[in-house]
Order: sequence, then structure tokens, then C-alpha cells
Amino acid sequence: MADTASTVVVSYPADLSLWGRDIVEDTPFRAYLRKAHDRAATGDTWEEFVGVGCCGSALEVPLRVESVEGGAELTAETSFEFTEREACDIDGGWEVQSAAGPEV
Repeated sequence: MADTASTVVVSYPADLSLWGRDIVEDTPFRAYLRKAHDRAATGDTWEEFVGVGCCGSALEVPLRVESVEGGAELTAETSFEFTEREACDIDGGWEVQSAAGPEV
């Protein structure tokens, strides 16, 4: 399958929390990316929901495709690698439990 991507390198911002990194780099999220996106091209940006824990706020994380080996089509055989890029002022975390949280 010449059109199938064998490996896709995706970056996340340096200010993504350790919790967020664990979510993004885990097997279920990799499977989600294969299902949520049919194709990948270098430079694509995917805004993805990443939960920050049972009591935290939701977070949209901009993931960027840094490189694609093989074709553009994402399949079950496509593997993902992750790398860090410059910070982008992600404002996420445990705000629901803090004074900085939303006022109800």
C-alpha cells in the first residue's frame, strides 16, 4: 500500500503538562488519531481534546504533523512518534478546584 503512512511524527507544545503528554502518547490516543484523521501531511495542525484528569478542565491541544514516512493515508499499520516543540501558552490544568477556576 504505497499510499499508507508508515510513521507520522507529531509534535505537542512544550507547555503541555506531564499528564497531557501521558494521555497523548498513550496507546488509546494513538488509536484515536488513526480513526479521527484519514490522512496526514507535514504541517497539518490537529486541535485535539485532551482531558486533564477527573477534576480538571478540558484542553484543546494543537498537535502538529512534523513529518510523514510513506504515503498520506492513516491506517491501523501507521505508527505515531511524538516530539516536543516550542510552547504556545496552553492554559490548562487543575483550575476547576482552584481560585482561578470558573465562577458559577
